[in-house]
Amino acid sequence: MLISASRRTDIPAFYGEWFMRRLRAGWCGVANPFHPSRISRVSLRPEDVDAIVFWTRDPAPLEPRLDEIAGMGFRYYFLFTLTPYGPPLEPHLPPHAARREAFRRLAARLGPARVIWRYDPIILSTRLTADYHVEAFVRLADELKGSTERVIVSFLDFHRKTERRLAPIEAAGGDLIRRDPLAHSDLGRLTKALAEITAERGMELQSCAEDSRLDAFGIKPGKCVDADLINRLFGAGLKRAKDKGQRPRCLCAISRDIGAVDTCRHGCAYCYSTASHERAIERARRHDPAGPMLIPAS
Repeated sequence: MLISASRRTDIPAFYGEWFMRRLRAGWCGVANPFHPSRISRVSLRPEDVDAIVFWTRDPAPLEPRLDEIAGMGFRYYFLFTLTPYGPPLEPHLPPHAARREAFRRLAARLGPARVIWRYDPIILSTRLTADYHVEAFVRLADELKGSTERVIVSFLDFHRKTERRLAPIEAAGGDLIRRDPLAHSDLGRLTKALAEITAERGMELQSCAEDSRLDAFGIKPGKCVDADLINRLFGAGLKRAKDKGQRPRCLCAISRDIGAVDTCRHGCAYCYSTASHERAIERARRHDPAGPMLIPAS
């Protein structure tokens, strides 16, 4: 079994104490995000967990606990999202320089194969042009050279939550965000540049759950929860079965996500898992580090 920690929230940044207590207990409770009254018990015993996949924008709070996690017999890797936006799109993240340093520090500790860079989502707008992304991406790629072997990119998907949060940002800044970035006239030039930048720095470029229009530009469809990578890193012998609970174009392996929606306090305006920063703060107040679930059942 693979544990996803977590697509729904940033467990390394905000809920490390709870996570460690659940590892020691050997299980946690998880509410179905669509039917919160349905609670399942997920084993977190080392003998039941083939690997843990951490999703984060700020791993620093979990770093002091990594030796204990490994000492308990768990294998893991990180999906580290690092984008260039800052406020107002990313209003509550730690300083960018600190997160870049955390990325390099993590890679030095675990090896570059176990720290995957997510440049996600790519947002195209009147201000965030293709040239903006090429310039930002090359700066980051230079800083992360030697610290990762894989970069995963995807373009912004619009949901009701993101539409609601992005509308006032667009109105205040006069910055119109593209609703269909894959139809952008500069898409080919942008993706070609990203591919060249990564190849020159020894990184493999993959896409995440994108449609076939992106395939046409030669970016290989990727997997964030990657059974092949886990087998290569840890000799796990996992099968490649696709997780049918994810989006149709998602190629991730089957995993159990132990997070909870509306609990991430980073406040990113484009987040699909958080209705609002205020709701995330309110729900996070209910968090009990000693409880079996990240957020108590309603």
